[in-house]
Amino acid sequence: MARIPRITNQQILEAARQVFLQQGFGASTLEIAQQAGISEASIFKRFTTKEELFFAAMGIPEKPLWVNELESLCGKGDLKENLINICVQIMEFYREVLPQIMMLRSRGNAMPELGGKEPRPMLDVKVLTAFLERELNQNRLRLCDPQTVAHILVGSVMNYVFLEQMSSQISMPTAELAIGTYLNSGDPATEVSVFILSLVDIVWQGIAPSQD
Repeated sequence: MARIPRITNQQILEAARQVFLQQGFGASTLEIAQQAGISEASIFKRFTTKEELFFAAMGIPEKPLWVNELESLCGKGDLKENLINICVQIMEFYREVLPQIMMLRSRGNAMPELGGKEPRPMLDVKVLTAFLERELNQNRLRLCDPQTVAHILVGSVMNYVFLEQMSSQISMPTAELAIGTYLNSGDPATEVSVFILSLVDIVWQGIAPSQD
C-alpha cells in the first residue's frame, strides 16, 4: 500500500501566508490547518507558537542576525568598523521586514509585535545600548550616554529605510555596500554606503576614545 505523502513545512507556510494575508494575525490556526489539509495539532508539531508560524510564513525573522553577533564583537577589532557593519546589518533587517509590515498594515490586518510585547525597534535600541555600555566599560569609548547613541544609530537607519520604502526607491543590496570606501580600498561609494559611513562618522566624533 502506497504511503500517503507527508505535507512539507513549506506547504504549511504557503497555506498560512494565504490566510494571514487575508485576515492578519487574528486568523485561527484551525483555518490554516484546513487550508493546508492537515490537523491543527500537526501545525504545532512543526511550529511551537502561532507567532513563530506567522513570522516564518511572512518571511519575517523574529530575531535579527546582528543581535547574535554582538557578543562576539564586544571588545574586539576596530570599534568604528564594527559599528559600520552593525548599521549595515540593521538596515538589511529592516529592509527585509518593513515592506511586509507595511503591506499587512495597509490592508488593516493585525500582526504581533516583532520581539514580543515590546516593539522590535525598542528592543534593538536596548541590545545596542548594552553593547555600547560594555565597550564603554572597556574604555573603548569616550564617556557618553550609550542609550542616546543607540537611539541615534537605530533611529537614523530605520528612518532611511522607511523613507526609501515610501518613495518606492529601488534598494541597493546592503551586501554590496562599499564599506571598502571607509577602508580605502578604492571601491566606488553608493548612496547607501555614504549614508551609513557619514552617520557613523558623525556619531564617532562624539564617542571616540581620547588619544591621550
